[in-house]
Amino acid sequence: MLLAVHRWTRRAVRGFQLLLLILHPTQADHARVPKMGDVGGAAPAKGTSLFLQIVEHQDGTISRPTVPVVPPTGDDHPDSSSVLSKDVPLDPTHKSFLRIYRPNLPSSQKLPIVIFFHGGGFVVFSTASVFYHGFCEQMAAALPALVISLDYRLAPEHRLPAAYEDAVEAILWVRAQAQDPAAGEPWVTSGDFSRCFLMGSSSGANMAYHAGLRAVALELQPIRLVGLILNQPYFGGVERTRSELASEEDVVLPLCANDMMWRLALPEGADRDHEFSNPVVAPPRPIRLPRCMVKGCQGDPLIDRQRAFVKMLEEEEGASVVARLDEGGFHAIELFDPGRGQALFAEVRDFISSSVVDAAAAS
Repeated sequence: MLLAVHRWTRRAVRGFQLLLLILHPTQADHARVPKMGDVGGAAPAKGTSLFLQIVEHQDGTISRPTVPVVPPTGDDHPDSSSVLSKDVPLDPTHKSFLRIYRPNLPSSQKLPIVIFFHGGGFVVFSTASVFYHGFCEQMAAALPALVISLDYRLAPEHRLPAAYEDAVEAILWVRAQAQDPAAGEPWVTSGDFSRCFLMGSSSGANMAYHAGLRAVALELQPIRLVGLILNQPYFGGVERTRSELASEEDVVLPLCANDMMWRLALPEGADRDHEFSNPVVAPPRPIRLPRCMVKGCQGDPLIDRQRAFVKMLEEEEGASVVARLDEGGFHAIELFDPGRGQALFAEVRDFISSSVVDAAAAS
């Protein structure tokens, strides 16, 4: 019992220190490289949302909050590391890249491939941001899976659909690795190209949905897109939902920040009923998506949007949906609470296993 309390205390202190590091960084802090497992802690305090630290300027540019970044491990890393990571350029003209997370397992073991898109309202953060690096590192070990995380173009410098285009390019990069493994990235050879999944958190889940719509219309052979994993997908709309109206003082995603990010991310002149923001009011699509998992929680300002989205997927698009929307919590809780992160990984692992079985039965 004492050991369990000690472990919990260390985890809470580590999480609190990381939150202080993110919210009030110093020059010395930037030189410190957080290790795997540094993600964790209680919910952020009121008024400390990183989104509230975005500053809009009169010329249309913005200043972003400083968030610590973590370098990849690279190839030369002790054998004791459970997950290795490396960066691979995607499109040098767009400065986009992929960070690959490979569990340190026997090379003969083929792993499902998870193409991951980080959150941040399309406006902030990176695949190298300390919390998303830690999230992907832990997910690669927990599933286990080959996780390929995209560092994409951000708004307002690059408004939507730029992020969707980068996401599709990442999918096509994986296809290219499957087409010519001998000439491709050696780390990807540990992946099973017949078990590919798109996954995103928050705005990254929005990206996974829209990239999925584009991808299923393409010739993807020899890879197979088996499913979409949408964690707390970020959607909006002109008419407020009840959960949005109750979110004016939300600690992670207050309503004013929500509105600001859509204003910065959507095409010039578009409102929140644009199809990028509000797929529920978009015209029906003839394309059928692969199996979808939609994860949400009752304390998320977006929960009403997510429920309407699930209904649309099932009734209008005919998709097979695994919806998990009834748990308590708040937006991005998996980045603050390690236990909830591990619970999410368990749900993702089950979804991957069952989706592969369903896909095999259907073929």
